[in-house]
Amino acid sequence: MRRRALAAALGLLPAAAAAQPAWRPDHPVRLVVPFPPGGPTDLVARPLAQRLTEALGQPVLADNRGGAGGNLAGELVARAAPDGHTLLLSNVGVLAVNQALYRTLPFDPERDFTPVALVAGAPVALVVHPGVPARTVAEFVAWAKAQASPLPYASAGAGTPGHLAGELFRSLTGAPLQHAPYRGSAPALQDVVAGYVRAMFDPVQSPLPQIEAGRLRALAVSGASRSPALPAVPTLAEAGVAGHDMVAWWAVVGPAGLPAPVVARLAGEIGRIAESADWQERLGRLGISPIFLGPEALAVFRRREAATWGEAVRASGAKAE
Repeated sequence: MRRRALAAALGLLPAAAAAQPAWRPDHPVRLVVPFPPGGPTDLVARPLAQRLTEALGQPVLADNRGGAGGNLAGELVARAAPDGHTLLLSNVGVLAVNQALYRTLPFDPERDFTPVALVAGAPVALVVHPGVPARTVAEFVAWAKAQASPLPYASAGAGTPGHLAGELFRSLTGAPLQHAPYRGSAPALQDVVAGYVRAMFDPVQSPLPQIEAGRLRALAVSGASRSPALPAVPTLAEAGVAGHDMVAWWAVVGPAGLPAPVVARLAGEIGRIAESADWQERLGRLGISPIFLGPEALAVFRRREAATWGEAVRASGAKAE
């Protein structure tokens, strides 16, 4: 995904950076985050808000609005005034997964948002409590099959990358897993560290501190290549689970009808941030790949991802209300 996105972005970044549109925010900007503090989306949102504050000359405030797999935040932004002062840092769930997962949505991902910029991507990690007697994916599958009842796995909520990664893993391996949704990564991780739930799927930046501290064990990561943050951890393909190439991503969108000068200014500033060494180093330490796509390319990318993730939802049989 990163190679595809970067290749598409090569022709876009200089143009976005060169633009000098006239729009300037005249009061603080709200960057709505569709999950509680401390999760993977938050780890992208807060440093981005800080850098946009410096670039725009107005405070950009990360506003966590968790619930319903990100749909509450999506609805809030979809109904906001299209003036550039309310934006959504969406994960793949809100823009590409939920329309296939939920019976109805309070917004249309295609119609009700203005694409601004793709920001970052990261693989999903399969982590387990250290008390789990499995050090490989094959051992984990065998251990799960030996349990008397389906093994719960935690995620940040219905429709999140962790949820769909877990469902795809279940369908590919035959492991008897049962989804245990939480209201965000932070509370889910607390329960996995405590041993109440023994396994979790989540974008790698969220469990990384617990992995490094030895409180969780990473068995594998999704995606085509290993995570630079966890170079000793195999990909799921290397671990014998072919066809599991799901990667989480994050993008900035605004309400439908966002004026072109607003989109140009925001995309230009995010493009400059994407080029900066400190941004790339900050995200890289967390196992996140900085990625930039401008508005037009993001619109195409979102449609393609919605088709891909929608197929995964249908294949898994996952549903949410």
